[in-house]
Amino acid sequence: MSEKSSLIISIGLVVGLLLLGVTVGNAALDFRAMERTVVVKGLAEQEYPANVVIWPIPYQVVGNSLEQLYLDVDRNKNAVLEFLRASGIPNSEISITLVQVVDKFANDYGASDNIKYRYTANQSVTVYSHNVAVVRSAMGRLDTLGREGVPLTGADYNYYTQYLYSDLNTVKPTMVEQATANARAVAQKFAEDSSSVLGKIKSARQGQFSIADRDSNNPHIKNVRVVTTVEYYLAD
Repeated sequence: MSEKSSLIISIGLVVGLLLLGVTVGNAALDFRAMERTVVVKGLAEQEYPANVVIWPIPYQVVGNSLEQLYLDVDRNKNAVLEFLRASGIPNSEISITLVQVVDKFANDYGASDNIKYRYTANQSVTVYSHNVAVVRSAMGRLDTLGREGVPLTGADYNYYTQYLYSDLNTVKPTMVEQATANARAVAQKFAEDSSSVLGKIKSARQGQFSIADRDSNNPHIKNVRVVTTVEYYLAD
């Protein structure tokens, strides 16, 4: 074969490959142009009772005798512990903080002769329990401690009752299924309105689960929520 013939054949191959590439590229472009999808969001929302409660019971004692101050703190602590045990709360769910004492005479500011009580002592007993119903029942009777002379300081913003829901992994599969079904229903309606046929899922993203109080008056009831984002193919 002559060099001229070889050159012609080589040029022909190159041109053919270029034309093939253009054809395949155009086919891909046409395919993407014809590909139609719809992106929808599906919501699942359920209410569940909290299964953990953290209940601090703080109290404060004032006085001028340090020895008497500690005696009064112990009396209050024992009264709180007796109340909790009588309410059906076991010792394993109860913890006690260290006593914190403030000596106002040790402060550099203010005139000491205007101070009525030199010492202030603070302590709290905290309940951490999975038996929310029992603890809430005890909360409703907390005023009995006040009648017994225990100086409760529940209005302190540092101490507030917390309700938690810790069983999220158990409900996740069901809620994701509900959110996906909700998303499909929305996509199906869109397909019908656009005279299309709903196809398979192209992609799906599960959103973050959120847990919030149902309302300010019922923090022991939790609202669990998740939103999924699903993209479906559409066909004529």
